[in-house]
Amino acid sequence: MEENNILRIAMSRRSTRRFSSEPIEVKDVLYAVQVALQAPSGANRQPWRFIIIFDPEIKRGVRHLCEEWERKFHESQSLPKWFKEWLEERNISWEKPFLEEAPALIIVLADKKAPYSRESTWLAIGYILLALEEKGLASLTYTPANPQVISRYLDVPLNYTLEAIIPVGRSGENKVKESRLGLEDTVCIDRWGNNLELSSFPLAGYTRV
Repeated sequence: MEENNILRIAMSRRSTRRFSSEPIEVKDVLYAVQVALQAPSGANRQPWRFIIIFDPEIKRGVRHLCEEWERKFHESQSLPKWFKEWLEERNISWEKPFLEEAPALIIVLADKKAPYSRESTWLAIGYILLALEEKGLASLTYTPANPQVISRYLDVPLNYTLEAIIPVGRSGENKVKESRLGLEDTVCIDRWGNNLELSSFPLAGYTRV
């Protein structure tokens, strides 16, 4: 395996909200889900389930239902000022065209009866994102404001919660990856406050993102 291959993939991956109309291979989407099935889970219950949507009409229905609730969310007076500013800076509105434009949507569900179901399912989501990036596919983790409504629309059993919708396709935007904290900012050695000094732990090929 190529050295630092996973790191390279992780560093190149970015969230995409605009997708091209270029078709994608179903096998690549299934590959990403197959990778997700290898994620660890509480008591090995593997609580995740997936619905992969290709049908344009169903995607349009998901978008309509999501936007109906997103509009209320964005217009809410209870949204913190910093969050509104963050959304405005990135031109993120209640409109979610990516739910219809992306060739595929992966609906990620978690069995709420399983121990640590949410934590386990989000580990699997992380696996999916890296696998999609490996295949040259763009993605986004989107959690709708009305997951129960979407679940009913897709006939999801009541014991499953909708954790995320992942649009998948070719990127339709030239987006720069947002900055990330470095190892020196986030890692302590042995105890809190004993910050990592990379001069003591040199890493080949390490660069600050």
